[in-house]
Amino acid sequence: MKPEFKDALEDTPIIAAIKDDKGLLQCLGGDSRIIFVLYGDVLTIPGIVEQIKEAGKLAVVHIDLINGLHPREIAVDFIHRYTRADGIISTKANLITRAKELGMFTVMRFFVIDSMAFSTMERQIRSVHPDVIEMLPALMPKIIKKVVSFAHCPVIAGGLISDKEDVLSVLNSGATCISSTNPTVWFL
Repeated sequence: MKPEFKDALEDTPIIAAIKDDKGLLQCLGGDSRIIFVLYGDVLTIPGIVEQIKEAGKLAVVHIDLINGLHPREIAVDFIHRYTRADGIISTKANLITRAKELGMFTVMRFFVIDSMAFSTMERQIRSVHPDVIEMLPALMPKIIKKVVSFAHCPVIAGGLISDKEDVLSVLNSGATCISSTNPTVWFL
């Protein structure tokens, strides 16, 4: 992992995850050094990323959520070539692998909904080696501890976080930081 990402993760306990233009404008004035982009399409994503970069922040695009892109390696090539995105988020191993080949920062997202999902997570982490994993939902302290014990990379927890108590609970469980789409949480 590039030192700038390692430092940003360690210095930013709360990552702003934006889902619309209003959130984009709100987060640019916040402390979060990393911005997760959870919206856009092939026409708007270059401009969204550019605004984040102009604010001096790291832009990480959730490639699975960008309208007009298909879950194929060429989508990663598009983001790499036509935006200044620093990295991608994806649930798909092939996209994480391609982004790593291109030298991009990678966040592999997992939805921990049952024991099968947990097993899949463990297997994919071992084979794909993302820079960071993000697990959702975040409000499962015992599960966070277990994931941290085998992940061998930073763990971000997101989803359902609504106040300072939630943030502290997740961080005290071993997560490196949290991600949230809630602007109230960004400014805690």
